Amino acid sequence: MKNFTPFIQLTAIAVVSMILASCQNNTQTQMKAPTAKKIPKELTLHNHSRTDNYFWLNERENPEVISYLEAENEYTKNILQHTEAFQEKIFDEIVGRIKQTDMSVPYLLNGYFYYTRYEEGKEYPIYCRKNGSLDNTEEIMLNVNEMAEGYSYFNVGSWEVSSNNKLIAFSVDTVSRRKYTVYVKNLETGELFEDKISNTSGSVTWANDNKTFYYATKDETLRPDKIFRHSLGSSIKNDKLVHHESDPTYTTFIYKTKSKQYLFIGSFSTLSTEFRYLDANNPEEEFQIFHPRESDMIYFIDHYKDKFYIRTNYEARNFRLMETQVTTTGKESWTEVIPHREDVLLQGIEIFSGFLAVREKTKGLDQIRIFDFTNNEDYYLEFDDPTYMAYFSANPEFESDFLRFTYSSLTTPRTVYDYNMKTKDRLLKKQEEVLGEFNSSDYISERLFATAKDGKEIPMSLVYKKGLEKNGENPLLIVGYGAYGNSSNPYFNSIRLSLLDRGFVYAIAHIRGGQELGRHWYEDGKLFNKKNTFTDFIACTEYLINEKYTSQDYCFAMGGSAGGLLMGAVSNMAPELYNGIIAAVPFVDVITTMLDESIPLTTGEYDEWGNPNDKEYYDYILSYSPYDQVEAKAYPAMLITTGLHDSQVQYWEPAKWVAKLREKKTDDNMLLLFTQMDYGHGGASGRFERYKETALEYSFIFNLLGITE
Repeated sequence: MKNFTPFIQLTAIAVVSMILASCQNNTQTQMKAPTAKKIPKELTLHNHSRTDNYFWLNERENPEVISYLEAENEYTKNILQHTEAFQEKIFDEIVGRIKQTDMSVPYLLNGYFYYTRYEEGKEYPIYCRKNGSLDNTEEIMLNVNEMAEGYSYFNVGSWEVSSNNKLIAFSVDTVSRRKYTVYVKNLETGELFEDKISNTSGSVTWANDNKTFYYATKDETLRPDKIFRHSLGSSIKNDKLVHHESDPTYTTFIYKTKSKQYLFIGSFSTLSTEFRYLDANNPEEEFQIFHPRESDMIYFIDHYKDKFYIRTNYEARNFRLMETQVTTTGKESWTEVIPHREDVLLQGIEIFSGFLAVREKTKGLDQIRIFDFTNNEDYYLEFDDPTYMAYFSANPEFESDFLRFTYSSLTTPRTVYDYNMKTKDRLLKKQEEVLGEFNSSDYISERLFATAKDGKEIPMSLVYKKGLEKNGENPLLIVGYGAYGNSSNPYFNSIRLSLLDRGFVYAIAHIRGGQELGRHWYEDGKLFNKKNTFTDFIACTEYLINEKYTSQDYCFAMGGSAGGLLMGAVSNMAPELYNGIIAAVPFVDVITTMLDESIPLTTGEYDEWGNPNDKEYYDYILSYSPYDQVEAKAYPAMLITTGLHDSQVQYWEPAKWVAKLREKKTDDNMLLLFTQMDYGHGGASGRFERYKETALEYSFIFNLLGITE
């Protein structure tokens, strides 16, 4: 431990021990909240000094830190102890709606039907396939339930079968730090090869020779920075480095095209991409650059027959589709297939031998467009809900008239269709089954717009149970994200029924920083426009209160990760609007994190938040960074969650934030910190185990409202 005398260490441990002893001896009464010790650390840059009294909490291996987190967990348990039976009921409700013995819709790839299934009472998936026909004998490739025995966390990152269908390469994370170990299994004998590669990103890509595969390793900041080639059965020490991404603002990855003809190594940053390609039949040869990276130019590549298809923002903010012959790849040879449109975001494509399926977003809603090459026509699929999402599912075969896509809305469970692009008929393959008395017609969804400070119209998606009266007395949970261009899609989730059936309105704020209304929607919520994200969310909340969907006494907000930053910002800017706030794995110590290049994600996100080594960005980030903006004032009740092994938002950010809030806030409202000591950013790995935290979150809200059943 740095900069601590033995006396200070022993004193701090004694204090935390007394806190824990108090927890154990006083469990039937409300215990006093833990108080983190203050060790002032002065941080100076650009002739500006900040004092961080809780900087010491970033020492993961320090026993005092672990003791403090455990004390906070014990405090949270004590405060919510009277809700534990209700938490179990909520958990049972959520799990009780899930069909436990279930199977995904099989898809055909290289002669085999692949699917995932679950067994009753089991936490993990079973990955299976059948040769040639669904009537044939099932072959279990990976039974994750058996593999996970003895682990508190277990996640299969990805898997890929070799071209001859005999081998499967897969990756495993047992820590929740997103550092995966790669294994190879013989699908004919069940034998695991001795080849074992640690510290990878989790993705594995086979060449076509059935013995060569590629993987990416991570540097000390968990950035995938190197691509290696491995030959099955050879020593890992002899693996060939085929690409090193030395620019710390980029990450690298590798994949094989749908055609199985090409391997592509990608380099990706927030505002720029670059690709290298190689014939998958010649893994010993060198990768060639497709088009050199350019600032503010993004492109992605698909392949079919003698052409590459490129989706790019080159001279097209909302992206357009280009094509080029496989012999000439530079942008000077690209010709336009689908032009740029100011009001339509081109999200992705799926190529077939006679058709091109295109996923677009118009006015915040997903659209699927079909180009029929035979009849030289194009048309859109029709969807009925006022707010919904639709996206491509598994479509690995070119020679098909069927597009598989998934549709969901706030009232419609996830539904998989096979759409015949020739006859225009939809074939329902599966709809998620919700057990119990669920009927989608009992619920109503709406699409509304709030007016932001600058006059922009901010879309919202709402769902609630029929019969709702707009009297200002309805409990409402509003959620948001607003970062990285990730749209908050309005899909069905059966866990929300535990809210809706108790009279809640569930609202999604499609705020700037996402990409719901196109690329400009993202650009208007990042860098020096970041505060638009927060004021948009506040405007949405105010609209719902003014329209009497709810009121301040019944209004709750929730967000995770960058959405946790949103929660931190609105709790500082407009705490009076909310009865309670839940911030999951929140990114709240923005300025300090973005100045620390040794931790994950920092360098790769300068284009998202700005580089605070530049004084202009330093000043702007500091003006909204939730941890730095905590003030001596009243805050709503807050539940803040984190994971000790979080690889994306380090646990110390929420821990420091809670400590500072305890020091500064002037109210007596609940402030709870819950740390998952065995998990990371995504929470528990088990299929049902993760809902225990959901039950905790819901019970926190219900407790504030006096709802006990």
